[in-house]
Amino acid sequence: MQLYNKLSAIERAELIEKAGKDRLTLSFYQYARISNPQELRDQLFVKWDSLDVLGRIYIATEGINAQLSLPADSFDAFKIHLDSIDFLKDVRLNIAVEQDNMSFLKLKVKVRDKIVADGLNDDTFDVTNKGVHLSAKDFNDMLANPNTVCVDMRNHYESEIGHFDGAVTPDVDTFRESLDIIEADLREHKEEKNLLMYCTGGIRCEKASAYYKHKGFKNVYQLEGGIIEYTRQVNEEGIDNKFIGKNFVFDERRSEKISDDVIAKCHQCGTSCDAHVNCANDACHLLFIQCDNCKAEMDNCCSTTCKEIHALPFEEQKELRKGQGNSNDIFKKGRADHLPYKKDLRNIFETFKKE
Repeated sequence: MQLYNKLSAIERAELIEKAGKDRLTLSFYQYARISNPQELRDQLFVKWDSLDVLGRIYIATEGINAQLSLPADSFDAFKIHLDSIDFLKDVRLNIAVEQDNMSFLKLKVKVRDKIVADGLNDDTFDVTNKGVHLSAKDFNDMLANPNTVCVDMRNHYESEIGHFDGAVTPDVDTFRESLDIIEADLREHKEEKNLLMYCTGGIRCEKASAYYKHKGFKNVYQLEGGIIEYTRQVNEEGIDNKFIGKNFVFDERRSEKISDDVIAKCHQCGTSCDAHVNCANDACHLLFIQCDNCKAEMDNCCSTTCKEIHALPFEEQKELRKGQGNSNDIFKKGRADHLPYKKDLRNIFETFKKE
């Protein structure tokens, strides 16, 4: 019985091309009490591998978080399988705004301590005691309310290329950082302000809303299904789109265009650009924004040093990487000191506090 991926990304891409089938990219999550995550993990891998599912799936005692792609003609069989699992029956599936057959090239199903890394002791609050879920229309109405503070629960490199008009966008590298910052800056307004939150697909807001209710916030709301579901409703129901720019996604596509606005800039030259790339130097692999001109000039690299290393023969690059580990810059997600136009740190609630 095969329980792990055995093909490289290159081999898988060749098989996808050869199959000639359209694939669907989708995501879903569900908080639930799972007594044996490893057993569920193995069962899902066997079944989904047989359906040619590819993606990144995390399972923990608190639930499941899945981002994946599958052949379009296998969708019905996949949905039937989900519905056969009690806690996943009729789970909401967020279908990607923009499809790409190569969005995922491996099937990775992993058991984790949490399905969302939050640094919290979940025994201190009830994760199911969540905030009020809002449709796209109701979200727009709440967003327009002057008594509302709208907070982007994603990380800085996500909101840098796209966010809701008027939203507070925390300058954080992790979800955990934003929890404390928001609670501290809004603690004086727990009673009277509407705390309105959103994220990519809803999973981070699901936990954050329960956390803030536990912390004493009285009026907590979240965008159901996140930006992905919001965009679907906007397109299907003719609702005004209040999201500007792109929605960052964690697969090979990097982003989905929600509006024509380009709100970010190239981290190397400062021109208008919202295309995330990884540095071509495998010892660096820094995620940053790079325009086509800089991409050509820098050979897909983030610095002249990385460009020089990337130009070396492959075996020499491997020798240089031995014993070095990953550069810490990879975790800065575009904040490396050598990028002159990286996003600046700022007080995220400065404007709000002046009002």
